[in-house]
Amino acid sequence: MITVSIRAGLAAGILISSAGPGNAQEEVRDLLRTGKTVLEQPIVYPTGAPAEVTSAIITIEPGGERGWHKHDVPLFGYILDGELTIDFGPQGQRVFRKGEALVEAIGVPHNGRNLGSEPVCILAVFMGKQGTPDTVMVSQPK
Repeated sequence: MITVSIRAGLAAGILISSAGPGNAQEEVRDLLRTGKTVLEQPIVYPTGAPAEVTSAIITIEPGGERGWHKHDVPLFGYILDGELTIDFGPQGQRVFRKGEALVEAIGVPHNGRNLGSEPVCILAVFMGKQGTPDTVMVSQPK
């Protein structure tokens, strides 16, 4: 396995000025810059097969949940709308709101729930390898 260490912390938006003709200024706003998951694990990329990036938009209706599952590959998530509560069992809960980014825990069972009154929409980007599932359903931890 390869461990990648990236400077931790959230970066504020910055303006980049383009010097070339016809290029206007553009705003670049970093969403997340980290080398760790939400549970402080180092991000470790799977090896042994060609890399595969998969993205999806997940919508959970009010009162809904994803069910207990785990990810064996790194997952970047961005909350597009609503509020997501992630239950990590004995490791506690975390709440993420619209506009927040995260790197999900790797190999740790958890359940994402929508405890709010509006749908929660999540952009999920899995950084895995071909032949490895991005999500595996599991039993609730005790």
